[in-house]
Amino acid sequence: MSGIATAVVVGSVATGYMGSKASSKASSKAAAAQTEANELSIAEQKRQFDEVQKLLKPYVDAGTGGLTGQQDLLGINGTAAQQAAINNINNSSEMQTYLQQGENAILQNASATGGLRGGNTQAALAQFRPQLLNQLINQRYQNLAGMTALGQNAAAGTGNAGMQTANNISNLLQSSGSAQAANYINQGNAQANMWKGVNSAISNVGGMYMESKLF
Repeated sequence: MSGIATAVVVGSVATGYMGSKASSKASSKAAAAQTEANELSIAEQKRQFDEVQKLLKPYVDAGTGGLTGQQDLLGINGTAAQQAAINNINNSSEMQTYLQQGENAILQNASATGGLRGGNTQAALAQFRPQLLNQLINQRYQNLAGMTALGQNAAAGTGNAGMQTANNISNLLQSSGSAQAANYINQGNAQANMWKGVNSAISNVGGMYMESKLF
């Protein structure tokens, strides 16, 4: 009877061990596959975000330049930067073109009305240049404001893409962690079930042995 009991226990241990090993191996493979898939997805998420940054960078840079230009005109970056910005407009080809056209129009009008040498003509010529410069400064500021808004929107788009990427990666990392945790739990359960089966086999053999003694 003891030989049969030993064989039963050994068989139970062997069967339980093989079952536990197979279950643990399957659980490990599943966790590894899930982790690998998540790592590939994380790499793709990062690649896509890098591409978004590259696409939006020119607009972000343009917006930064626009904001700097506005600050220069307002004197925020110092009087030297403000004067340089105004001089840039005053000496621009745009300013010279409009100035020449405007002055010619004033002179032609004065000539047609016989007031070429009059005080009104000289006053008009004296006032025209600063008025034109002020108009062009305001126009330049508005143009820069458009660039600033463009850059702001691009920066916001980059930020939103970054937040979405971070959330996606966080979820994937949590998924990998859950897969690994489930793997460890499954391995523990497999081992527990193995020893439970061994104990059950020993108990059954013990019962059989007691019955044989009684009868």
